[in-house]
Amino acid sequence: MANSAPCVRPMQPVIRSDLLGLFRGAIGLVLEVLLEQQVREMVGARRYERMGSRKDHLNGTYMRRLLTSMGQVEIEVPRTRTQGSPLETIGRYNRRTSEIDEMVTAAYVQGVSTRDMTRVTEALMGEGVGRSTVSRVTQRLSERVEQLRTARITDRFPYLYLDATFIDARWARAVENVSVLVAYGVDGDGKRRLLAVTIGSEESEASWTTLLEGLLERGLSGLRLVVSDAHAGLIKAVRRLLPEVAHQRCTVHLMRNVLAKTPHRLRGRVGSELSKIFQASSRQSAQKALEEFATGLGAQLPEALSCLRDGFAAATRFYDFPRPHWPRIRSNNGLERLNAEIKRRVRAVGAFPDRDSALRLITAVALETTAVWGQRCYLDMALLGQKDPKAA
Repeated sequence: MANSAPCVRPMQPVIRSDLLGLFRGAIGLVLEVLLEQQVREMVGARRYERMGSRKDHLNGTYMRRLLTSMGQVEIEVPRTRTQGSPLETIGRYNRRTSEIDEMVTAAYVQGVSTRDMTRVTEALMGEGVGRSTVSRVTQRLSERVEQLRTARITDRFPYLYLDATFIDARWARAVENVSVLVAYGVDGDGKRRLLAVTIGSEESEASWTTLLEGLLERGLSGLRLVVSDAHAGLIKAVRRLLPEVAHQRCTVHLMRNVLAKTPHRLRGRVGSELSKIFQASSRQSAQKALEEFATGLGAQLPEALSCLRDGFAAATRFYDFPRPHWPRIRSNNGLERLNAEIKRRVRAVGAFPDRDSALRLITAVALETTAVWGQRCYLDMALLGQKDPKAA
């Protein structure tokens, strides 16, 4: 009589556990085969084989644990009497595969804190990675920080964008709000490139001077325009170190400054008028729109109008450059978006234990975020030598 017992379907967790066990076994077997092949080459003979060409003798085995993407694997490692073990495959002191270190670094850059990394690795691999391990792995980010800080700049950069954001970091046993200064440029091929990331005690003339001096020492050349906000220290540093370079005040920052001196009930109307001014087809048209605003709505807002007049000349330098470039050189919105991404990623960290750790993570975030810039043409730089007569 046929067995009529119902067929019980295995649950998904059971299947997953069995598959992981199978994969771990396969990984361990492959590694052991590779180690056996390497130790055979070291000895110069097979196990129990007597040959005159033998160079060494086997000296037993020992167990080694290795964390892989499939979890913890135990490997039987052979060794010889004089040469030791063939550890080129798994590394002499490695307790994790390189993929694990890359995953930990990527998760850290994405905003996973060292405290949460254990739970993440346990969920993915069934084995936790401690905070100290995460810290050691992410120390490799220091190499990327140093490369960005010291790499020689060989290309010419007609456009340079500067901006700052602020984070919390521990400094002299107290948590301070420190400045993160970021610079990127557009090269002769029309592609954007991250040039510098530094951390200072504050956004000041001294901190911007240090950043700009570093760029110039590394070979920055060909500058035609610096785009930034109207921070007094930044402007002084640019004027002192780059006296021949035009400065474009970010129109978005200027509009925010004007709106800050405007009543809430009128900000919508004023914002519309400001957009007309900075999106005019020429500097003459922009000047005309400014005067119309001054005799109309601006007459009711003397403080806002004064702020606009004071910043108008610096905010309209973009008219001296090719018309297709205007939307992207009249503000540093691209850098604002990068700063917003930095703030989003570091939010999970809270206050950094020190400025070095903050610089490592922020630089890694900035490099990852800007990696796509090299694949896209941001501006047609062939137009830069052409003058638009209608822009004046």
